[in-house]
Amino acid sequence: MSSEGPTDSNTNPQNRSGEGQPGLWAAHAEYIKGAAESSIGTITGSQAWSASGDHDKTHARAALQAAVEHRDPAKMGYGRAEEIAGKLTGCEGMKHEGAASRNKRQD
Repeated sequence: MSSEGPTDSNTNPQNRSGEGQPGLWAAHAEYIKGAAESSIGTITGSQAWSASGDHDKTHARAALQAAVEHRDPAKMGYGRAEEIAGKLTGCEGMKHEGAASRNKRQD
C-alpha cells in the first residue's frame, strides 16, 4: 500500500471468478482493505490513505452488487454461514444473501 492513493484493481485477475463474473470474496476482501486504509488515514491524519480507502470501498460495493446480480442463491449461496458472517462483520449484503440462500435451499 502506498500513500500515493488508490490503485486500479480492475486489472487484478483475482477480482474475477472463472466465468468472468465479479468475485464475491475478492470484493469483500477489497472492502476490508479499504476499511483498513481509511482507518489508517483517520488515525494518522493522512488524506491520501483515507482517499485510497474510500475509493477501494466504493469500488468494492460496486463489485459486490455486480456479483450479487449474477448469483443464484440456491446454487451459489453459503446459507447460514454467510448470514452469520454478515452479522459479525456488519455487512447487510452478506446477511441478506445468506438468508436468501438458506431459504432457497429449504424450499
